[in-house]
Amino acid sequence: MATNVQVLFLNQAKAIIRMSFTDASTKSPAFQRKHRDVPSNTLFDQPIVKTALLKIEKQQLRGHGTESPPGHFAKRMGMDSKLVIVMVGLPARGKSYVTKKLCRYLTWLQYETRIFNVGERRRTVAGRPLKPTVSKQYFKPTNGAGTVLDEPEHSASFFDPANAEAGRLRERVALSTLDDLLDYLLEGGGSIGLFDATNSTLDRRRLIVERVKERAGPELGVLFLESQCFDETLLEKNMLLKLSGPDYIGQDPVAALKDFKERVAMYEKKYAPIGDYEERNGLSFCQMVDVGRKFVTHKVNGFLATQVVNYLQHFNLAPRQVWLTRHGESMDNIAGKVGGDSGLSPYGVKYSRALSRFIDHERDAWTRRQQYGSLSGQCALGDGNELAGSAKCNGLTYEESHRKRFFVWTSMMQRSIQTAQFFDQDRYEVDHMRMLDDLNAGMLEGLTHDQIKELYADEYEQRQRDKLRYRYPGKRGEGYLDVTNRLKSVILELERVHDHVLLIGPQSVTRILLAYCRGLKSEEITDLHVPLGTLYMLEPKPYGADYKEFVYNPEIDWFDLKTK
Repeated sequence: MATNVQVLFLNQAKAIIRMSFTDASTKSPAFQRKHRDVPSNTLFDQPIVKTALLKIEKQQLRGHGTESPPGHFAKRMGMDSKLVIVMVGLPARGKSYVTKKLCRYLTWLQYETRIFNVGERRRTVAGRPLKPTVSKQYFKPTNGAGTVLDEPEHSASFFDPANAEAGRLRERVALSTLDDLLDYLLEGGGSIGLFDATNSTLDRRRLIVERVKERAGPELGVLFLESQCFDETLLEKNMLLKLSGPDYIGQDPVAALKDFKERVAMYEKKYAPIGDYEERNGLSFCQMVDVGRKFVTHKVNGFLATQVVNYLQHFNLAPRQVWLTRHGESMDNIAGKVGGDSGLSPYGVKYSRALSRFIDHERDAWTRRQQYGSLSGQCALGDGNELAGSAKCNGLTYEESHRKRFFVWTSMMQRSIQTAQFFDQDRYEVDHMRMLDDLNAGMLEGLTHDQIKELYADEYEQRQRDKLRYRYPGKRGEGYLDVTNRLKSVILELERVHDHVLLIGPQSVTRILLAYCRGLKSEEITDLHVPLGTLYMLEPKPYGADYKEFVYNPEIDWFDLKTK
């Protein structure tokens, strides 16, 4: 017996079909001659009927598909969808690294996110007056805050708590940067602002909370995020990396390192870690020790704050490589079909064999480079200067590099599984994940783009207008935002593992993952050029990632490094 929903569906179908066939175009003699002998059981195979039924299903199912990404859900939540993240910590504790990673992830999740770095502004205004903020009545400078230094100054003495003149300038720069962040959240359409500074004293943190409440009231969430580092090897690596930064670039590395350590000592004089004060006042905070070795959280209850802390708990700094590629050419690729689950073409099989050999070669080359870096015990700084005998900045020990595992993750679709078939099971751990499956085209699965354009012109045009937010019709139909949402757990696992990973997936998945790894904007995802036969490599670094592309050359059955 038909259900009420089925009866309603059929009644709507009849109404639309009746309207379609009573259109002026159907009254012509040519139309009637063409359709008078059509058997009743093939009525629903006619394009005009299929279009009518598609309209009905779209009315019933649009908006009832898979879950949209958090960024779009949060936009409907008012002030609850906004968050100020305040970094806390001494210099060289990885704060800027954390903010950049967070910004990349949150932007990928479709949150409007921006970093506001106090150090960048301090370098800009030291030695000349900060632009007045007359139009902003909420700005209340302390006595002498407009004073500037006689000369641009970034040496350790500038950060001495006893240097009152520099202290007033630092405070004014910090508050001006915070006001820009609040403008972005309250007036500029932003969702999350990352306030990147040391914020290492109680007075500074109290001032931040007061300014946020003064401008936005108690509803705007504030999460303090402190990065601590007690690992001496990691700390020395961070300090050495600072020497190629804007404060020390071009300077003698030995003198620069000495000055930077003196700067840190100046901060330590008044440094107050997050703790009792924040707990007594009910402030939300997260302390991250040695980039993930230990976590302490307090009152992290908000939706956005929970997303942030969950991501932070997956980071690590282990040397490793991440590889991405589309599957080898499939039979559906040759036919130009959307979706489907066909196997590889002969050319796709050839690509798969070459892929396994090339990854083998690159894995062994990486291991040799790590061992050389470990044995040399040297770090290159800036323009080629070296500090011999420093902590190991690059490389693993012989045992560490040989223990490094290599994961191959594919979708559950035949074309991806077959692309991984030639990897040595003793050297590679191959896993198949449904989360990496292709974007589901719903009712349009198996059609070519030309067929969709001809039979479902409305759908084709909608997708062309906004590929990012378009969702294919049908109960299982998906869009790019749906796939982004289901790939979130893959990204978290990718951040958590300490080993190499190769991801083999379809075009939509490769685009989305590559956009995350490269920190691309959301509007760039759907048109990102990711052709068959291209292999992408990313090697995470403290301030970004090394990125390379390799293109399969069938003539030599190997991969060429793409130079442009």
